[in-house]
Amino acid sequence: MAPYESDDAVDAAQVDATRDGEAHAGRRRAARYAVPVAVVGVAAATIGLVPALAASGDPDLPKITAQQLIEKIAKSDVQQMSGTVRIDTDLGLPDLGGLENSLASGAAKGSGDGSPADPQSKLTELVSGTHTLRVAADGPEKQKLSLLESGSEYSLIHNGSNVWGYDSKSNEVYHGTSADSGKEHRAEPPATPKDFADQALKSVDDTTSVTVDGTERVAGRDAYKLLVKPRQSGTTVGAISIAVDAKTGMPLKFTLTPKSGGAAVLDVGFAQVSFAKPAASTFAFTPPKGAKVTEQKQDTAPGKHERAAGEGFGKGMNGSDVLGKGWTSIATFDTGAKGGLPSGSKAGDLGGFLGSLGDKVSGGFGKGTVFSTRLVNALITDDGKVYVGAVTKDALVKAADAGK
Repeated sequence: MAPYESDDAVDAAQVDATRDGEAHAGRRRAARYAVPVAVVGVAAATIGLVPALAASGDPDLPKITAQQLIEKIAKSDVQQMSGTVRIDTDLGLPDLGGLENSLASGAAKGSGDGSPADPQSKLTELVSGTHTLRVAADGPEKQKLSLLESGSEYSLIHNGSNVWGYDSKSNEVYHGTSADSGKEHRAEPPATPKDFADQALKSVDDTTSVTVDGTERVAGRDAYKLLVKPRQSGTTVGAISIAVDAKTGMPLKFTLTPKSGGAAVLDVGFAQVSFAKPAASTFAFTPPKGAKVTEQKQDTAPGKHERAAGEGFGKGMNGSDVLGKGWTSIATFDTGAKGGLPSGSKAGDLGGFLGSLGDKVSGGFGKGTVFSTRLVNALITDDGKVYVGAVTKDALVKAADAGK
């Protein structure tokens, strides 16, 4: 497949990913699951100066540059859609025998709700394995996401000021309200190609190569392929491919491959998609008879967890900070706990288990343990400091040495 332009044509390219404007902020938050709207702004005009034609066998689409394709994504404003999304995640994590779900449940309880229908804990299941989702949207105030499981289903429904989470397996319901119409209820993991593409494009800068890598068909629709590759050494990210619908500009598929090679770490794509208006009944929900209903607590109001998460890895949480730039940036913070891993009776057992999964390392910083996946690695030092990023183990050790 011939690319639309070579990396040499975009060596000086820089893309400044910014929000599209306060006028659309509420709508963006409300539609993070399914309604793709403009979130990426392009400031540089030097991307993709040498377009070419698509290779034989692929959709024969008009030539386009990388800059034009990014702008097309930014201008996309699909308000009505429905479809089926498949998510494959392979971080190379060991089989924890369901422990990861227990930890997610515990995290939910710690946040104040503890219901198996709470979306904050339920959707963490997407971080591993293969999952099928049904998504639908009708404007900024009506969205639905359903996680299909073996013999059961979990649904998250936003309809006006109401947000419902329903877990059919436990027959439990989570109910929250949004004080502002069109405002997102809780911060949840991304779930559609659009969600992941938005995050990736925010990282595009002068440390990145951006090209158009031909065309393809996704969910029966013609699409351009945007290829994003880090120029920096030391990162575990190999490449990101985004299939962009030629007509609407909506990302239809997102694939992230690691520098180490092999299968994709993350592959998210539509198996079926329609841009027709979904039936109003799609977003209607009444708790089933006999279901246990958990109401949202006041201390879990919309936006609180978003701020906490952002501050935790930005510049709050016991002096956390970000070292470096671009694809080799490393988040670091101090847990304030000697030994780095949990201590105490039950916590100690967990700490010992986690410790057995890591690799012991040492350096000018002292000693610690590195926990590795195919994408993200984390170093926890024996004096309680944490270094984490999509970087190699050596890069983490060097960062710890520099920050000793």
